[in-house]
Amino acid sequence: MKEQVAAVLDKVRPVLQRDGGDVELVEVSDDGVVLVRLKGACSGCPGATMTLKAVIENLLVKEVPGVTRVVGV
Repeated sequence: MKEQVAAVLDKVRPVLQRDGGDVELVEVSDDGVVLVRLKGACSGCPGATMTLKAVIENLLVKEVPGVTRVVGV
């Protein structure tokens, strides 16, 4: 599952990098929780929670079977 999550994050990464940010995959737990770290401009952005939930989590839950939620660390 970790490889699938990484592949989906690679789809999101160019959008984040365009605004000076990035996303790092920290861990994928056995119960489907994905831990990510927003980096660069995204780490202190007021919209980071929205990006995390509305973009990254929705895409991962939709495209990777077994992912239940995404948590920023």
